[in-house]
Amino acid sequence: QVQLVESGGGLVQAGGSLRLSCACSARTFSNSAMAWFRQAPGKEREFVTAISRSGGRTNYADSVKGRFTISRDNAKNTVYLQMTSLKPEDTAVYYCASNSQGLLVSPWQSDYEYWGQGTQVTVSS
Repeated sequence: QVQLVESGGGLVQAGGSLRLSCACSARTFSNSAMAWFRQAPGKEREFVTAISRSGGRTNYADSVKGRFTISRDNAKNTVYLQMTSLKPEDTAVYYCASNSQGLLVSPWQSDYEYWGQGTQVTVSS
C-alpha cells in the first residue's frame, strides 16, 4: 500500500511563500509521476501541477504558472511544491497524488491511483 503524507501547510500573508512536501512510502516512487491538487472551500478539487518520474517533464495550471514550482528528490522519496507570491485565492487543502505511469503529467484526477490526506494552506489578505 502506498502512503503519501503531505506537510508544510500553514497560514501566510498574501505575497508570502510556503513550501509543501509530500513523502511517499513506496519504493516505486522513482517510477511514479507525482502531482499536486487543491480544493478550496465549496469548490471542486482542481489540478495544480505534476511532474514526471525523472523530473524532466512538468505541467502547471495556468493559475499558478510563474508562481509555483514542483520538484522531486527521488533519493528521499519526496515531492515538493514551492509556492511564491501567494494570493488569498490559493487558500485550499493541498493534496499530493501519484500515478504509476511515470511519464504522465496528467491534470485529471482519475489518472492518479494514490492520494494523501492533504495539508491546509491559508493565505490572508
